[in-house]
Amino acid sequence: MSGTDSAPAGGHTAVPRVVVMGVSGSGKTTIGALIADELGVPFVDGDALHPIENVRKMAAGTPLTDEDRWPWLRRAGEELVEAGDGLVVACSALKVVYRTAIAAEAPGTVFVHLAGTVEVLQERMEGRSDHFMPPSLLRSQLATLEPLGAEEPGFVLDIAQPVDGLVRQAVAGVRARL
Repeated sequence: MSGTDSAPAGGHTAVPRVVVMGVSGSGKTTIGALIADELGVPFVDGDALHPIENVRKMAAGTPLTDEDRWPWLRRAGEELVEAGDGLVVACSALKVVYRTAIAAEAPGTVFVHLAGTVEVLQERMEGRSDHFMPPSLLRSQLATLEPLGAEEPGFVLDIAQPVDGLVRQAVAGVRARL
């Protein structure tokens, strides 16, 4: 590989491009920020990348359509590339086609899927008051969720474990894929 190549063998970027994914209440923002800190790269909450129309729909309890999501997913991918030295983005990325769209914009992205039971997720969502996503949309998100597949670039972590263990596993998993 020459010094001008941007990706090592295997197609992965030399810098961490990470999407922490999962349904609302899975801990994407908390875990994502901690992963970014451990990797020494910035963190972006994907919710901040939504067009205002999407935020209004979700706040009103209306699930987003795929058409609503495409500009948001494209923007998430662009952010991952524009960061240059690496970035962690919290983004639900519920469907394979959404993850494919992000990866098309940002090759070498590693997906960290935070998965948990309905009970744990519901409890977490009901315990927060500072988020526009109402707990009533959890079922819709779970119905939409296509869990990260073995052929996809990433791995699944169970959110039932302690936060420090999740972060340790996530950082090790990301580093192993760089």
